[in-house]
Amino acid sequence: MIVTAAGRVVALDPGQRRIGVAISDRERTMAFPRPAVTVEPSGRHLDLIVDLVDEEMAVTVVVGLPKGLDGREGSSAGLARSFAAALSERLGDRDVRVELHDERLTTVQAAGSLRAAGRNARQQKGAIDSAAAAVLLEAWISCR
Repeated sequence: MIVTAAGRVVALDPGQRRIGVAISDRERTMAFPRPAVTVEPSGRHLDLIVDLVDEEMAVTVVVGLPKGLDGREGSSAGLARSFAAALSERLGDRDVRVELHDERLTTVQAAGSLRAAGRNARQQKGAIDSAAAAVLLEAWISCR
């Protein structure tokens, strides 16, 4: 088991167009979706995430690692790994841990939760990325 310093955790579900964002409470008992961040060729999305980490005084950033049902890394795993490395570099000498966590089925679970809440597919489009990040964060919390 990996033990990290007490404090908030930011979870990110990176995609090609948007990055889902969720943040924990200080006690790490709940995950709260935040508005997704749009990926920009300039890399500004990384700066926005660093600003969020600073504002929330997060001590850990969890990045979703796509894996297939068989446990092997999916085709997007390289993107997630590159994103995590770029974010870690952008965080510089801050005392913030960046780690990857299996995100298997988080989007499926998030979509089911949003449907159960009465949101149709069109309404889900903007919310699903951050809902998936919240599912990722809840899974990460439960492993601790």
